[in-house]
Amino acid sequence: MVTTALEEELLALAGSVLDPELPVITLAELGVLRGVHVRGIGKVDVELTPTYTGCPAIETMTADIEQVLHERGMAEVSVRTVLSPAWSTDDISAEGRRKLAEFGIAPPRPHSTGGPGSGGGPIPLTLSVRCPHCGSTDTELLSRFSSTACKALRRCVACREPFDHFKEL
Repeated sequence: MVTTALEEELLALAGSVLDPELPVITLAELGVLRGVHVRGIGKVDVELTPTYTGCPAIETMTADIEQVLHERGMAEVSVRTVLSPAWSTDDISAEGRRKLAEFGIAPPRPHSTGGPGSGGGPIPLTLSVRCPHCGSTDTELLSRFSSTACKALRRCVACREPFDHFKEL
């Protein structure tokens, strides 16, 4: 698909919007922004995929995207929720993963790097979650849910600090 310079600019603007639940990571880094299409003078369509169906943050994401594109001069902004292909934690960029860890949230383990037919190498034998504070993999699950449904609450056995873990999807 051919994109115009304006579409690339608008995609960068929409992508720079911070996630309302994880305000250290942008929508582009989270991988939920799927596309921006100019439909005429001052008219733009945006495709956004939620991290999971029913994600309450989608309304805030939509409003924030509309605001930043209105400020750019787009009079008519339509944000459409796209469910296919489904979002996966593999869609989080390397920079997004780095920012999550820096913020104290253990990023999800990538699952597209191993397994039969993936070409990514052997299947990992451990399911450890690395502590974002001290780096230890000796961690324990405290609760399957944390401040949001997409995160679990864990504690590091080594440093005893609790931390959120962004669950793999």
